Amino acid sequence: VINVSGHRLGTAEIESALVAHKAVAEAAVVGYPHELKGTGIHAYVIALPGHGDELVEALRAQVREAISPIATPDRIQVVAGLPKTRSGKIMRRILRKIAAGDLHDLGDISTLADPTVVEDLIRGR
Repeated sequence: VINVSGHRLGTAEIESALVAHKAVAEAAVVGYPHELKGTGIHAYVIALPGHGDELVEALRAQVREAISPIATPDRIQVVAGLPKTRSGKIMRRILRKIAAGDLHDLGDISTLADPTVVEDLIRGR
């Protein structure tokens, strides 16, 4: 749960709205410090092949319609993969730090199934 401009929003609900789009294979949503809203919404999205730049605006519209305008992600980053443990759990603390720009201490990434995903996320920021 994140608090955006005084509204409590569930990240799982936003993720569900994103994944409902036919071009999205997987999504993860985290909050990051935002100077006006307190917390902004950053969505990491794995897109299916064949979808271009129009996808980001289509996803914003999808969330606006499915939930509300306040739940619309401020940032949508299309990525090749998400940082997951060997058991398949998304490591959201890494996503939160990258979204916040805190790239110096990402913590222990030795448990990731594919540590190179983190470098790709940072480059695509």
